[in-house]
Amino acid sequence: MIWNLLTDGATTPESDPWGMYITIGVIIILFVVMFIFNNRSQKKRQKELEDTLNAVKPGSKVKTIGGICGIVVEVCPDDNTFVLETGNEANGKCFIRFDKQAIYQTDAVPEKTEPTQAAPVAAEPTSENAVAVEETTETAEETQENK
Repeated sequence: MIWNLLTDGATTPESDPWGMYITIGVIIILFVVMFIFNNRSQKKRQKELEDTLNAVKPGSKVKTIGGICGIVVEVCPDDNTFVLETGNEANGKCFIRFDKQAIYQTDAVPEKTEPTQAAPVAAEPTSENAVAVEETTETAEETQENK
């Protein structure tokens, strides 16, 4: 039934089995392509999240997945945790240790490392370029004298 809708009833799977194989092959290829693009975008998001978590340092404002807001006082990279200060002077301060993965939002911005670009190499002056520069200089001097 589905095959008749796809082929408009012109042929049947029994008379043209290659058409069915091609259709199934195209569908499989589309699923593979979707999987690859989805995987690449997921890896990119994961790297951005990891960079943001690594950018958290003392003084960063953080909101945890539990809704606790505060300022980071200490970061311990050995066990991947941080100490969060909550409260104020009047009501008393509280220090809580969290795993870095508990960060929901932060104001920490990861440093962007731009690829180093090599300085453009100046071309060696050739005799043709030197003549053109001399001619340009001479015409500029003549223009100055005429004024």
